[in-house]
Amino acid sequence: MGTASASFEDEEQHQHSSSLRREWSHGPIVVGAGPSGLAVAALLARSGVPSLLLEKTNCIASLWQQRTYQRLRLHLPKHFCELPLMGFPEDFPKYPSKEQFVSYMESYAARFAIRPRFGQAVSRAEFDPGMGVWRVRSRDVEYMSRWLIVATGENAEPVIPDISGIQKFHGPVIHTSVYKTGADFRGQKVLVVGSGNSGMEVSLDLCSHNASPYMVVRSTVHVLPREMFGFSTFGIAMTLLKWVPLRAVDKFLLLVASLTLGNTDRLGLRRPKTGPIELKNVTGKTPVLDVGALSAIKSGKIKVMEGVREITKKGAKFVDGQEKEFDSIIFATGYKSNVPSWLKGSEFFTEEGMPRRAFPEGWKGENGLYTVGFTRRGLLGASVDAIKIAADVAHQWNTAKHTDVFNNSHFVLVGRTQQQRT
Repeated sequence: MGTASASFEDEEQHQHSSSLRREWSHGPIVVGAGPSGLAVAALLARSGVPSLLLEKTNCIASLWQQRTYQRLRLHLPKHFCELPLMGFPEDFPKYPSKEQFVSYMESYAARFAIRPRFGQAVSRAEFDPGMGVWRVRSRDVEYMSRWLIVATGENAEPVIPDISGIQKFHGPVIHTSVYKTGADFRGQKVLVVGSGNSGMEVSLDLCSHNASPYMVVRSTVHVLPREMFGFSTFGIAMTLLKWVPLRAVDKFLLLVASLTLGNTDRLGLRRPKTGPIELKNVTGKTPVLDVGALSAIKSGKIKVMEGVREITKKGAKFVDGQEKEFDSIIFATGYKSNVPSWLKGSEFFTEEGMPRRAFPEGWKGENGLYTVGFTRRGLLGASVDAIKIAADVAHQWNTAKHTDVFNNSHFVLVGRTQQQRT
């Protein structure tokens, strides 16, 4: 039965493939026009290498443009979030707003003549060992190239946990990816599931619009002040790590956090046993950089709740035995990679869609496969990998740039015109 099913699927895929228009890209195919994809495309262009950038939505940086709330600002100072070759405008504040970051992305794309192909959701990508190329399929085109750069990142799809009874709830249930402003919840009692940076900021935003947020803390969490001694906490940590062992830096951060924020355990925010920087490096779980939520928790404006046991028609039952009614539920439960759903035949990624090799070794696979934006180190880590990828591909390009093995008449060649425009 399984063999018959597999044969049917193979035949179906073959028929679909034969109906696609085929295009050959002389340079790498880059999947994803977020900051990571833009960075590697810019670096390739600077090296004289054309690229074909595919984006499923209708804009660059779609996570920032379409799936973020209005009050969002960069959590880190702007110089830690710059892409290679171009910094932020000098008149931008230390922590640029969502609109300013999007403006920076658009200026970046314009400066390096990056023109993504929008509306190109990749349904399947697979290496063809017979031809020695990557076949990348969208709805109506099969693109081919010697190189494939996966730039869809760690935050491609919202994570919504399966909580018992959620289908019974009478009110709105949304993810923070569609949350815009607390004004939409004015006067409501809102259950916010999740206590990371998004959960904290959404809860704070709800407070500012006269809503009553109840924030569910599902696990341990590190809360740090955004700044220490007038300098960014992240900047202090990065400087200390050049000279001091990681665990010593973590102890210092926790000491200062304790002195400035107090004992967060008493507020229902238990700290993990592993330090904040080490935990981020190992698991990708980012510490919360406090922008005012902790004060709202201390004053009682944000209520901290233990884990949800069950959602009811009118509210929720909690693991500590409490039961409360709510008007709306917001999941601030983060995002995940979607690579396993479309990248086939490769063992480079785990089932969770992350490179099997950790940073700084996770940027290069086999057969011309590369990955950028999966470092668990934000835009800074993505830039590091983008620089490595562009240098590696440029070396191969310059070594064999006159070789055109697949110049078949039924392919529409792409890449050369882009190279001439850059």
